[in-house]
Amino acid sequence: MGSRTRKHKRKTLDAFSNPAARLGFGTFDLTQGTDYPLTRMSQNYQLLTSMYRDNWIVQNIVSIIPTDMVRKWFELSTTVDQNYLNEFTRLERKTQIKKKLLDGLCWGRLYGGAVGLILIKGQEDLSKPLDMDAVMPGSFLGLRILDRWSGVFPQGDLVTDPEDPDFGLPDYYTIRDVRDTFEINVHHSRVIRFIGRELPWLEQVAELYWGESEIEAIYNEIVRRDNVAANITALTYKAQIEYREVEGLDQLLGIGNTEMQRRFWNQMQAMSIVRSSQGISLINKGDSVHNESYTFAGLGDVYDRIMMDVAGAARTPVTKLFGRSPAGMNSTGESDLANYYDYIDGLRETSLRAILDKLVPIMALSCWGKLPDDLEIIFPSMQSPDEKAVAETGAIKANTVIAAYQNDLIDKETADKELIDIEGMFDKITDEQAEEGRGVTYSGTRMMNDPMAGIV
Repeated sequence: MGSRTRKHKRKTLDAFSNPAARLGFGTFDLTQGTDYPLTRMSQNYQLLTSMYRDNWIVQNIVSIIPTDMVRKWFELSTTVDQNYLNEFTRLERKTQIKKKLLDGLCWGRLYGGAVGLILIKGQEDLSKPLDMDAVMPGSFLGLRILDRWSGVFPQGDLVTDPEDPDFGLPDYYTIRDVRDTFEINVHHSRVIRFIGRELPWLEQVAELYWGESEIEAIYNEIVRRDNVAANITALTYKAQIEYREVEGLDQLLGIGNTEMQRRFWNQMQAMSIVRSSQGISLINKGDSVHNESYTFAGLGDVYDRIMMDVAGAARTPVTKLFGRSPAGMNSTGESDLANYYDYIDGLRETSLRAILDKLVPIMALSCWGKLPDDLEIIFPSMQSPDEKAVAETGAIKANTVIAAYQNDLIDKETADKELIDIEGMFDKITDEQAEEGRGVTYSGTRMMNDPMAGIV
């Protein structure tokens, strides 16, 4: 029997390494020099304000998503009479709620935080919790929007009631004017919060319980885009360069004869003026003049890639952020817009609904003096189907209803009512006509119209 050789296991480092190429573990390559320092740019008010006022792309990033969030306004589902709903709509217009919420969403995205102060007549002491039972008809005065740098300072005490929607957030906010002449404390029940991007808990604390500015997350992409655009613009000035061969130029510039140098520069300036104004060049006989043209091939592709990076960082389609599709991509952006509107629908549910859940009951009490039990906020879908899609869907629904009626599953009244509910197809069927078909079946109608019915 031969002896067995026991093989010992060796521990190895599970890492790629190529020292010759300066790649991988333990080597000093360019990628290992990459670092991500924690800067908290959201606290730099001057930088954010300067970028917003100076850069149209930053303005679009701040405003486009909030504008789409409120573009299709919410609807109220309730059994309340239509006249009362019209009164609610008038209160919306009077207090400019839609515009106020848009402002709050925009400044929250720009600075990482903003508040809306709920103003109620008869409850002027803002340090006390808002009393819903004391909201009288006509008492709602609207919202006062302030960004986080407008003298709004969250206090250290937090809401400890787990049933409170603001649980874990500041219990009070201190508001000071810019001149520091007065200071008021505001209870959190009177405050609507607007924040930018969500942050982990410890970063929320570092940001005084605000969020992150949207500009901070895309700052590097904005810088790259602006530099690329500026460099492309600068190249247009060098699209065509003319140069002249001058014999003994080094001697002319190096001999120190100022008079000869002055004459030379005067000559060059005169040639430049004549060429720029008349489109001709004036040179000495025997001198050589050459013309070089720069090519811009590929610059458009580079810029388009930068556009896509900016749009991706901003979570906004290129077609909406820049107003056009990238050149050469042969895309209308329809699929991107569909995904974008799904994203907006999600934002309305996760962000805007919480705001309206706090605000709408107050407005309802101010309008009607009571709060209906069945009051519900509904957001219409951002994506509206085209006429072709509506027609195809309507045809499918109509055929389904007709088949159910012909198989005696439903009577004519039910069939007519189902057809009326199909959008844009059977609107001319009245409720009275539908009620006339109560109990009328397809088989019964066929027998009445068939003279041979019942005859074998």
